[in-house]
Amino acid sequence: MHPHPSPDRPAGSPASTTAAAHRTAGSAPAWAVGSTPVHRVDEIDFPPETGAWLLPDATPDVVARAPWLTPDFADDEGVLRASSHSFAFTVDGRRVLVDTGIGNGKQRAMPAWHQLDTDYLDRLTAAGYPPDSVDLVILTHLHADHVGWNTRLENGTWVPTFPHARYVTTRTEWDHWASVDMEESRRQMFRDSVHPVREAGLLDVVDIAEGPVVLAPGLRLLPTPGHTPGQVAVELRDSGDTALITGDAVHHPVQLAHPHLSSCADTDSALARSTRAALLASAAESRALLLGTHFAPPTAGRLAQDGTGYQLTPERPVLAQTY
Repeated sequence: MHPHPSPDRPAGSPASTTAAAHRTAGSAPAWAVGSTPVHRVDEIDFPPETGAWLLPDATPDVVARAPWLTPDFADDEGVLRASSHSFAFTVDGRRVLVDTGIGNGKQRAMPAWHQLDTDYLDRLTAAGYPPDSVDLVILTHLHADHVGWNTRLENGTWVPTFPHARYVTTRTEWDHWASVDMEESRRQMFRDSVHPVREAGLLDVVDIAEGPVVLAPGLRLLPTPGHTPGQVAVELRDSGDTALITGDAVHHPVQLAHPHLSSCADTDSALARSTRAALLASAAESRALLLGTHFAPPTAGRLAQDGTGYQLTPERPVLAQTY
C-alpha cells in the first residue's frame, strides 16, 4: 500500500493514531479452504484518514451506493475501514506466510506506521506459526506494509525474523525497484526489511513473465501487475475449493462494487484497473473465497455480479483462537 513515488502520509494523520490503531486483544480467525485452515494474523487497524487518502474517489456518496459495505467495511458516514494483517497456512507440509505487515521499530514516513510496538509475533505464534517454524514467506510486492516483519532488531542489527524460511518475490518486482531512483523513505525500508534477507541468502526471485508460478501442489502465484509492476496474488486450492489472497490488486471492498476506483499508490492505474477486472471476474466465476490483504473483518467472502461490479457475501471464520 505504500505510496509511489511520494512518501506523503494521509492528510491529518497524527502520530498519536499509532497507539490507538494497535489491536491488543481478539482472536486468530481462520477459514477452511478444503481441509486447509487459512489464518488471519492481525497487526494494526489503519487510522480513519487512510481510506480517503488511498482511494480519493471513494467518496461517501460512492460508498453509499453499495449499502453492503456498512457496517463491516465502512462506517455510517462512508469512512472506509482497513487493516494490516498476514495470512498463514500449511500446504504440502510447508508452513506458509503471505506478507509480513509493517513491523516493529521501523523508521517510516507515515506516522501511523512509524516505530510500531505490536504483539504481531505473539499472534502469529498463537495461530500455530512461531517464527522458527515458517518455511515459506510470500511477498506479494515490496511495499513497506508488506515486508516489515521480514526482519526484527537483534543486538542493534536487522536480522531475518523467519531464519528457516525462503522469502519469495518476483523478478519483475525486484528488477523494478533496483532500477528506479527511490526516495529516502523507500531506501530505508529496503535497508531494514529487504536487504538483510537477501544478504542472509534467504531471498528467492521467481519469474512470472510467462504466467502463474506453482510453488507447491495447490499453491500458485498469479501475476497482478499495476499496483506495482511485479505484484502477485496468491491462489490456494484444496479438495475442490479455491481461495484467492488479493495482495493490493484490491485494497478495499469498495473496489469490488466499483472496480474502476484507483489507488493513489498504483504505479500504473490503467493496468491496475485491467488486472483487477480480470481477477474479480475469475474469482466470481470460480466462486473462490476472496481474502482481502487489507480488508477489515470479516475479511473474506465470495463474489456475485452486481451491475458493473460485484457484491461480497462475507464468510465468517470457522475457527478462532483467543489470544
